[in-house]
Amino acid sequence: MTSGELPQQTKELHTPEIEPVDDKTPQPSEAVDQRHATEAELASLKYSLLGPSLTKAGQDKVDQSKVAEIIYNASKGSKFFNREEERDKALTAKIDQILTKKRQLEKLDLSRELRAADTLLAQLEASRDLTQHIVHLDCDAFYASVELLDRPELAELPFAVGGGVLTTCNYVARKFGCRSGMAGFVAKKLCPQLILLPLNFDKYNAKAAEVREILADYDPRFESASIDEAYLNITQYCIDHDMEAADVVLQMRKEIHEKTHITVSAGIAANARLAKICSNMNKPNGQFVLPRDRVAIMEFMRDLSCRQVNGIGRVLERELQAVGINTCGDVYTQRQFIEKLFGEKTYTFLLRCYLGLGRTNIQPAEEYERKSVGTERTFRDMDDPTQLREQLRRIAEELEKDMRRAECKGRTLCIKVKLHTYEVLTRQVAPPKAVYLADDLYNYSLPMLAKLEQEVPGLKLRLMGLRCTHLLSTRKPDAMAFFGFKPRRSDSGETGESTSGSRVKNAVSIEEEWEEWPAETSDDAHVDHADSSSGVNSPFRRHGKEILPNPKKNQQPAEEDQEVWWDCPICNRPQTPDERQFNEHIDLCLSRQTIRDTIQQVAASDPSPSKTHVPEITKTKEKKRGRQPAPADPRQKKLRFG
Repeated sequence: MTSGELPQQTKELHTPEIEPVDDKTPQPSEAVDQRHATEAELASLKYSLLGPSLTKAGQDKVDQSKVAEIIYNASKGSKFFNREEERDKALTAKIDQILTKKRQLEKLDLSRELRAADTLLAQLEASRDLTQHIVHLDCDAFYASVELLDRPELAELPFAVGGGVLTTCNYVARKFGCRSGMAGFVAKKLCPQLILLPLNFDKYNAKAAEVREILADYDPRFESASIDEAYLNITQYCIDHDMEAADVVLQMRKEIHEKTHITVSAGIAANARLAKICSNMNKPNGQFVLPRDRVAIMEFMRDLSCRQVNGIGRVLERELQAVGINTCGDVYTQRQFIEKLFGEKTYTFLLRCYLGLGRTNIQPAEEYERKSVGTERTFRDMDDPTQLREQLRRIAEELEKDMRRAECKGRTLCIKVKLHTYEVLTRQVAPPKAVYLADDLYNYSLPMLAKLEQEVPGLKLRLMGLRCTHLLSTRKPDAMAFFGFKPRRSDSGETGESTSGSRVKNAVSIEEEWEEWPAETSDDAHVDHADSSSGVNSPFRRHGKEILPNPKKNQQPAEEDQEVWWDCPICNRPQTPDERQFNEHIDLCLSRQTIRDTIQQVAASDPSPSKTHVPEITKTKEKKRGRQPAPADPRQKKLRFG
């Protein structure tokens, strides 16, 4: 018996003679509406449980309704399921409010909003750049492909990499509905014969370095978006080699396969947003070219599902579908409502999606301004105050290491905790000074943890993290550069490490992060930070967040020697380590010093009135201070700049 049938049964227990007129018992039609509402809520929850990686390659031929049913039954009753159910209900309530507001707007004259939207579209259109060849390169099931090199016998078998949560799986496993971000026990229900392999970041980082070396030949300033994907601007390469963009990418993909034995897919378009979408069109081991033509781009975006656009996830997709926006082309027909319903930021974003606009500036990831530095740990449910403080201390120590590598300190300190019910709470404080040391991080975050313990009786956590924002640089000022000289070569290797892990945040949406599932098979600790140079010490690092600086070409020994400076014994300024130039500089300094000595000797033997006036002023100042003037030292020379 369904929940929708219960009101009908209650109705039958009452006789017409005693049934009150104002009885609120649902009529049969109301019961049907309730049943439909319940079914709609259940459908939305099941769709939400499919996870953020629903659009991954290899999922297009999978019966997603069957996958959703298996995930629903496997996770039903768990803490994660209950939390997702609450979030789905909250989203449903929010959508109801959006629809109510839209019905009110439909009764108004929105001609002004239409004109404003058309004006903004014209302004955005004027910024369109069709001169660049932007490429998004994505390795096919990267972790699985690397593992396959060592275990070729798994080529035709379904396998995945990861334990508690899958980081990736091969295309055989994807046919069963398995995908990254899925809990391991759920994947086993979808594919009982699934083989799970442990993570090995040493192999992945080494293979990623090989790929990066090749990419640098085509665009030295390529942008690493993650360990297995990158953006390149090959416009100049096409000009220099007189090649079409498609031919260049085909050559690049062939070279990567020959040297690294893994396959990559690519999207070629006029901007990064379109290239990202195109790279998923012909996966695996394929490429897709979108012509640099406005008409072709508009036609391509018109029928494109909103979910295929990077930045539109499960939540925004449902909200857009509720108001009638299923494809990017639908944005135009609803343009008068969008700003009122979703705000200015989403409004501009959606209009840019409709036009197929995106950024064309591609630069190394380490050159982006870093907004925050943070680290967090996932562990088994923990409620002991002593153990929680021990975890907080370890997190503070990890964060100090990251802050030192990033050469910064933070003016704001945030603590993040995830309850055993999967509810996430955050608190922040502005310390009286910018912090980066573990002691300071711990001491300023401890009161926030204590306050959370008071606010939530019986606090039980499964995740804790610290993050510093409003960053200030701790790099020492470069006095050499200030005076126009090249900086001295640093003896410490921290400068090279400081860029490791830097990542522009706006390029990563919340939907790209791992979906949190009950960690039934996970170890007791997990450190999530983006330093890939240090380690591979955590097998539960989030997939794809490791960012390394672009590889540099090997320099000649002569160029290396240029970094060693010779100090001039006269002026103490660093000079180029070239004997001829160094001797010429010393001769010049000696000549200047000789001229100064001669002038001083002449002035001492034949003082002029102007010269005798200066000591009088000095004598007056000394008398005012109540001190006797010291006798002049003939060996001491006056210092002058220039």
